[in-house]
Amino acid sequence: MSGFGLSRERFALLFSVMLVAAAGNTAMQSLLPAIGRQLGVADLWVAIAFSLSAIAWVIMAPVWAHRADRRGRRALMRLGLAGFIVSMLICGGALALGLAGLMGPALVFGIFILGRSFYGAFGSASPSAVQAYVAARTDGEARTNALAVLASSFGLGTIIGPAIAPLFIFPPLGLSAPLIVFAGIGLLVLAGIVLRLPDDTPKNPATGPIVAYPAIGGSDAGAAAAEEPRGPERLRWRDPRVLPWTIIGLAGGHGQAILLSVIGFLVIDRLKVPLSDAQHWIAIVLIAGALASLLAQWGLIPRLGLSPRQLVIWGSLVAAAGCVVTGFAESAYGLILGFGLASLGFGLFRPGFTSGASLAVGLDQQNAVAGQVTSVNGMAYVLGPGLGLWIYGFSLALPLLLTALLMAALAAWTALRVSPSDPAASASPER
Repeated sequence: MSGFGLSRERFALLFSVMLVAAAGNTAMQSLLPAIGRQLGVADLWVAIAFSLSAIAWVIMAPVWAHRADRRGRRALMRLGLAGFIVSMLICGGALALGLAGLMGPALVFGIFILGRSFYGAFGSASPSAVQAYVAARTDGEARTNALAVLASSFGLGTIIGPAIAPLFIFPPLGLSAPLIVFAGIGLLVLAGIVLRLPDDTPKNPATGPIVAYPAIGGSDAGAAAAEEPRGPERLRWRDPRVLPWTIIGLAGGHGQAILLSVIGFLVIDRLKVPLSDAQHWIAIVLIAGALASLLAQWGLIPRLGLSPRQLVIWGSLVAAAGCVVTGFAESAYGLILGFGLASLGFGLFRPGFTSGASLAVGLDQQNAVAGQVTSVNGMAYVLGPGLGLWIYGFSLALPLLLTALLMAALAAWTALRVSPSDPAASASPER
């Protein structure tokens, strides 16, 4: 039996590589607000840690993607998994020492930032290599289906990570224990890759999509499905075909990054629960958001048949409404409802942006536009988290309300500036 032209065992291993990275990183993001508060670290430093990781990811992900064919995809998977494992151990160890009072908060977060940057630089190697491995061994519809299933692993990981992280909190490591556990899970996946995945003997020298920076609620694992390469052409950032979609992606991406950076802290501050209990409520809110995002991408988009332009407009409006509800919510129910509604909107928005950019160019420039989309997705996590938490310091609701205003303005701009007659705006995203 085989799936998508690969044996089930091999595909399961590849799926696991993507899944463990998404689950581990989103679990960490769900834990950090409570850990930061317990250590007495300013909220802004939590955002800076992820921003620096995003910078490293944006720089190195395209480098690893371009080296996949020359270095071998399995070798880059091993490198990426090793980067993930080492990063989780560094971050988990530093946080454990800080929570035990054996290290000062400043030193703890200095080491934590180093660990996160290590993941951004080296962990970004494995997702690109996984998708390239599949793209090089499949053709036509089988490739499209296989890459779609791989993309779903990131969405699934955003649910699994926050859901199971509280189960791994145990003494003496406390809130840092899930990071060590996920490092152990990553080690098991690495062993499976080394022992069970065959050497790289692709039948097609194709490079897969370059994956976006992993974050809660962002289940876009790939920037665009890789098509058969036909002599790659350079694609300028100011190319009029893709510039509107670049503006859309930057604006909406920053809106989502701001929302994700403050939601954990908002749960703590609005519910006023002890830090020992806060993680469970944060996990519930994040899981609700992840489920809403997957509902949009797996349930609504295939049934509604909306064009990329319509997905951006309606997704932005729904996200704006969700941010308003979240900003004024005072109860757990209100936070779950508001964040879920906002995540539903972003779940519609992001495929609209991604598919609109992809449909704007021909087959010979799909890898180029995929790289641009990935860079746009990563750029949002360079400034967005820090900006969101800086504004949060002035007012708890202000970053949510400003994000709502941004998304409403983006919907209006898209309606006015992106013509419905544009092929990239009107075609079905599922081409």
